Amino acid sequence: MRDSKNFYETVEFICREDKRYSPDSYEFVMQALRLTQKKIKREGHLSGRELLEGIKDYSIDQFGPMVKTVLNHWGVRTTQDFGNIVFNMIEKGLLSKTDSDSRDDFRDVYDFDAVFGSILRDSIKNMDSL
Repeated sequence: MRDSKNFYETVEFICREDKRYSPDSYEFVMQALRLTQKKIKREGHLSGRELLEGIKDYSIDQFGPMVKTVLNHWGVRTTQDFGNIVFNMIEKGLLSKTDSDSRDDFRDVYDFDAVFGSILRDSIKNMDSL
């Protein structure tokens, strides 16, 4: 992050105003954004759907079967929660948006139970078969 002190101070301010999400969730979204940009070889703007797909992949990679537990601990239970985090950062100047971007871009893009719950179920099945 270019100015990490400013980023963390701004996130602390956001979290005082909006207590729904952990500061860790904001850093995680920024990391997922950068990795997704690198993966699709594009600097700059991503659509909400592109970012959410990157977040999904990064979440599973980082937390494996614990992914849903970690995200829930941060207050993140739906794709809309990631949209709220992104727009909180936009409102404080940490991210930017185009005129066509909206919070609705993050609404119901995928079901957390279906996507992240299956990781835990698959992990348990694999352990049972050992």
